[in-house]
Amino acid sequence: MEFSIPVMDVRPVIAALALLVLVVVVTFLLKLYKARMLFVQLQRQGLSMPPHSFLFGHLRIVNDLLRRLPEDCHPHYYLESMRQDFPDLSDPLYIDLWPFGDPMLLVGTPDVASQFIQDHSLPKLKALRVYLEPLVGEKNLVTMEGKEWKTWRGIYNPGFAAGHLMTLVPGIVEDALDFSATLKKYANLAGMFKLEELATRVTVDVIGRVVLDTKMNAQRSENDFVSGLRSQLKWLPTGSEVNPWKTWNPLRPFVFWYNTRRMDRWLSKALDERFTLRQSVGEAAMLKRSKPIIDHALDTYLLGQGLDEKSVRSMDETFKTMSMNQTKLFLFAGHDTTSSTLCYMYYLLQKNPKVQEKLQAELDDVFGTDLTKTASIITQNTHVLNQLSYTVAVIKETLRLFPPASSVRVGEPGFFLNVNGVQYPTEGFAVWSVARASHHNPTLWPEPEAFIPERWLVPEGDPLYPVKGAFRPFEFGPRNCIGQEVVMLESRIIVALTVREFIVEPSYAEFDRRMGRVSKTVNGERAYQVLFGSAKPVDGMPCLVRMR
Repeated sequence: MEFSIPVMDVRPVIAALALLVLVVVVTFLLKLYKARMLFVQLQRQGLSMPPHSFLFGHLRIVNDLLRRLPEDCHPHYYLESMRQDFPDLSDPLYIDLWPFGDPMLLVGTPDVASQFIQDHSLPKLKALRVYLEPLVGEKNLVTMEGKEWKTWRGIYNPGFAAGHLMTLVPGIVEDALDFSATLKKYANLAGMFKLEELATRVTVDVIGRVVLDTKMNAQRSENDFVSGLRSQLKWLPTGSEVNPWKTWNPLRPFVFWYNTRRMDRWLSKALDERFTLRQSVGEAAMLKRSKPIIDHALDTYLLGQGLDEKSVRSMDETFKTMSMNQTKLFLFAGHDTTSSTLCYMYYLLQKNPKVQEKLQAELDDVFGTDLTKTASIITQNTHVLNQLSYTVAVIKETLRLFPPASSVRVGEPGFFLNVNGVQYPTEGFAVWSVARASHHNPTLWPEPEAFIPERWLVPEGDPLYPVKGAFRPFEFGPRNCIGQEVVMLESRIIVALTVREFIVEPSYAEFDRRMGRVSKTVNGERAYQVLFGSAKPVDGMPCLVRMR
């Protein structure tokens, strides 16, 4: 008896697959045509952009740029490098990155940036929400919009007022003394260390104290919040990874979930303890104490809700959730900005000994030459910090040369940037105010690559006097950085307590020798910035420290 094996007719399957491939290809080509025609039309209008290819857009130009730059350098170098390749390009300029990125409109001059940052505040980029959510939660002051943002910004503003922050100076001094003690330990060990790690830890301690009145002890030990935050930062994709495993690592969501639980658990306990303390000591006793930012926020929130604190037995869950998110944001943004600024300030002082001498002379004039008395002088008369005009100039000049962040917004239908009567459409574009490009623009700053603190002290009319709006490390307008006064205050205190006692020497050459690799630079700068949450010194700024 014979049996026949039925043979499956695969022709319908092949036809279906061919149709699917055809649909995918046609869809891709249609999207390609739409994306490229947008730039063709802009080009026909004479709007600024590098030479554009209908097939590749600006991908080949960007690829050539990336091959010259270190793969880990911060993207805010790209506009500067593009202008070196195409010096005739005006500001702003369009960049076509499809299908690997959103079309972009890059802005590097203050008069153009002010139009979408100050005059009409465009909403924040959706990608920023995706990037920040693992760190600070969905609802935060950076990515919230409209009435919700306005309400919560108003709740937190009082705690960040400069006058109130001065009442918290004694606690900041205590944390700065811990930092000084750590530097002394490394000076005695005479070994190389990464300054960014130390600067981050002192800043975490300061932010924890001013926000929660809590000792984070990040400089002396680990806790779940600090280790969770650092881990979260290491797992964040930067968008410039070459290795696809780093971009699409399947473990990332689980690590994010675990770290978020650790941070939230620690913060929840700290907030509950703070609320319990408020309830137990009474209103009169609280008025005698320096109030952390969270206390001011809770006062403002309860007032807005028409509630009396005496009748409230536990922290409102809405306030608690929002406070956990904002505290994570303050710790993330605050520690990033100040730690980076401190690193680059020591770096620039070491490269510019005359500036170092002037800075020391001011500190000697204000505090005297007995270094052991500086901390007590600041604690007993916090307003003495307002006499440090040259110190402030040094900090500002550091922020100019190495800005820690900038702002990316989403364009809107019908909203155009006006440049000498020429209209630049923003709809469909990520509009980026590139702080570094503004800070290094030779038409705005005489000797833009030079470290000249005096430019912040000269009178208006002097050639060095800064152009209005050109200095943008904290941005302007209603969405400016809420914590900028904390950055400036903390930096002044740490400068006062360390620069006359320690010589901090960046040691990139020795670090590269030990690592067995060739030094990488950007514009001849070895200590270039990388994207690690914000703009940070590459390789954590390896240093040696010794006593003066």
